[in-house]
Amino acid sequence: MSHLALCGGKPVMETFDLPEEMFRWPIIDGESENAVLDILRTNRISGNDVTVRFEKEFAAWNGTKHAVCAGNGTMALEAAMFAVGLRAGDEIICPTKTYWASCLSAQKLGAAVVFANVDPDTVCLDPNDLERCLSPWTKAIMAVHYWAHPCDMDAVCAFAKKHGLKLIEDVSHAQGGHYKGRKLGTFGDVAAMSLMSQKSFAAGELGILVTDDGEAYERALAYLHYERNNEQNIHIPDLLPYINMPLGAMKGRANQMCAALAIEQLRHYDARTAEIRRALNYFWDGLDGLPGLHSLRVDESDGSDMAGWYVPHFIYRPEEVGGVGFHTFCDAVSAEIGWKIPTGGNFPLHTHPIFQTWDPMGLGKPARIAFAHRDVRELDKALAPSEGLLCAEVPYFRKFIPEEIDKVAAGFRKVVEHIGELSAFTDDRDARKDGQWYGKVNKDD
Repeated sequence: MSHLALCGGKPVMETFDLPEEMFRWPIIDGESENAVLDILRTNRISGNDVTVRFEKEFAAWNGTKHAVCAGNGTMALEAAMFAVGLRAGDEIICPTKTYWASCLSAQKLGAAVVFANVDPDTVCLDPNDLERCLSPWTKAIMAVHYWAHPCDMDAVCAFAKKHGLKLIEDVSHAQGGHYKGRKLGTFGDVAAMSLMSQKSFAAGELGILVTDDGEAYERALAYLHYERNNEQNIHIPDLLPYINMPLGAMKGRANQMCAALAIEQLRHYDARTAEIRRALNYFWDGLDGLPGLHSLRVDESDGSDMAGWYVPHFIYRPEEVGGVGFHTFCDAVSAEIGWKIPTGGNFPLHTHPIFQTWDPMGLGKPARIAFAHRDVRELDKALAPSEGLLCAEVPYFRKFIPEEIDKVAAGFRKVVEHIGELSAFTDDRDARKDGQWYGKVNKDD
């Protein structure tokens, strides 16, 4: 008799009918609505007063001296690159498995992106691969706290210091998180992040950069804002001739409805993300020790945490469960809980043509190497370990309701306990095709 639903047995959950409140995000209360409506009714959408207030409050909360908002996280990351002095002919090291905004803007500055592998246990930048990426032209490292898991900042910071490199943190997945008791976004020379509507810190469409470096702050401010690029805010001699114009040739000003929403979200953020961590730690504690299934989470005993646990994932190790295929395992769990498990996450960036052949300036060579001293694409041959990682999502619980979480955990546990029923399945699907570029679940769809 079959036990697993995929093999004809009865599923743990006929449908994925958990309470909607467990997944509702962001949480919008009356105070948030009124704050946004006030901006709309007073026609201050394109002002700066509320934005500046949020910058000050966010910097204080984050433990940094300065903050500057941008229209979105991509702009903030681009400003961070400019702020640390990334220019034509430089190289920046970035993990290949991340969102494109972590590094694509470097090409606009004439810098070459050198992709590093990710650690298969954390899916964050692998410090052991940094030496391979280093060259005389390396200027900076982009450390991405991917899926809210903190990078190994001890090793990354030590490497940056040893070689005199600038360090940028992309905290778009991990706002408010900690590494060994220290808040993320305080390790690098600058940090930048998205606060868009699907992030754990959700404020519509908004980005923010934080730093303790006053010069980096002024450079970022001048890069993003024309009306704030003036003698009151800018004191760096080489920038003064260019006041009143945005050095990035774009309007980076934030929509103040988003800034107003962000102020209200900040007031509740720590409490609400603590609830998320409580729910997801409870889920994973219930599955702890099961073979093949490894949670992507940190040991909180050293003061680290997963912030708002953006897009919780697990790593699958087939060798621990008799070699049962990854996709077969995910199909089996999906059948038990009535929820299709997304697999893969972001595709490795080095596999996209925009980093291989795109020549937007008509220079006869790809933008990635147009101003480089070497063809950094040759280094991509060493990135096979980051392709086809066996990782997949679990439901993103935002509220701690243990009896409901137990139902989902039971589906995962049941598959592992009856894994032998899956041994006859042929699983020839290529994990390198798992993931998304943005909005497309699979390359073959």
